[in-house]
Amino acid sequence: MFDYETMRVIWWVITGAVATGFVLTVGFDFGIGALLPFVGRNDVERRVVINTIGPTWDGNQVWLILLGGAIFAVWPAVYATLFSGLYIAMLLVLYTLFFRPVGFDYRSKLESPQWRNAWDWGLFIGGAVPPVLMGVLVGNLLVGLPFHLDGSLRTFYDGSFFGLLMPFPLLCGVIGLLACVFHGAVYLSCRTEGVIEQRARRVAAIGGVVLVVLIVLAAAWVILGIPRPEILTMAGPSAPSNPMAKTVDFSGSWLANFQAHPRMFVAPALAVLGVPAAAAFAATGRSAAAFAASAVGIGGLLWTVGFGLFPFMLISTTDPRSSLTIWDASASHLNLQWSLAITLVFLPIVLLYTQWAYRVIWGKVTAADIAKGEHTLY
Repeated sequence: MFDYETMRVIWWVITGAVATGFVLTVGFDFGIGALLPFVGRNDVERRVVINTIGPTWDGNQVWLILLGGAIFAVWPAVYATLFSGLYIAMLLVLYTLFFRPVGFDYRSKLESPQWRNAWDWGLFIGGAVPPVLMGVLVGNLLVGLPFHLDGSLRTFYDGSFFGLLMPFPLLCGVIGLLACVFHGAVYLSCRTEGVIEQRARRVAAIGGVVLVVLIVLAAAWVILGIPRPEILTMAGPSAPSNPMAKTVDFSGSWLANFQAHPRMFVAPALAVLGVPAAAAFAATGRSAAAFAASAVGIGGLLWTVGFGLFPFMLISTTDPRSSLTIWDASASHLNLQWSLAITLVFLPIVLLYTQWAYRVIWGKVTAADIAKGEHTLY
């Protein structure tokens, strides 16, 4: 098949594509959960909102499983460092996600307003907290994490949970939440009508403007205020994985990859143009165009981060040499080949299933639909 260097690049692209699929599908689920107590003013309206994502929210979680599986199988050193060092943060994400399945399934079991209101706020927590923590994680990927490797390549995390909550990662957490709320509001405007659609369009119009401002602020912060590592010497892109076989310092530039490959500027351009375009489309009632533009803008934002970091995957602030790159943190060549063969079989199935599911359920969810499906809908 392909040589080791090419396989590593292919898997970097696949991992980025799966992460994008996760953010674009689960992202609007999170956003609608976070918006639920605000765009639905009574029980019927909230049931309309919930049922816009009711048939697909659990299927969207497949992207999260794919992303975790890909990192585990292909980038084992990255998986070990992230999931052991950020254990508390990962558990918080997991625990808040628990509110979603039980909230969806149990909310309508009782007629009590207190019962349903409590689950509405549970769905709010399950929709708002994970994107904040995931945004904080992305911020820490750019700032760097305090970890080091020993001579046996064992990972030692030297930080704490509260050490993750620095100003820039917190800004990224706000951007993560706002991006999901914006994406969710745009999706909601596609799937509802009347007052709910109008409220969703207002949220999208205002949220889009604020999101662009915060993205520009974060970009300026990264370029001007955060040092970037640069590889000085390394074993080579096709050498066996060994992070300790390189030397690194913090003399790099976040624009270096973009200047070396100007086509990469497409990603930040899509981010800066896609989000305001989505806000403008949403404000004028062109919901489908708004959703497409929102997906392009958020996708562009993710790939901007990926292009800026390349080839780094995790940056170590305590021992720069321990930083993990795609050249020294991957599994073996044989593992990458088999993983690619399996992915080429199953990823198209996931894509076809996702496309089919959305085609079947597409359309407006109304109060009349809720009345007809009183005992079958959420």
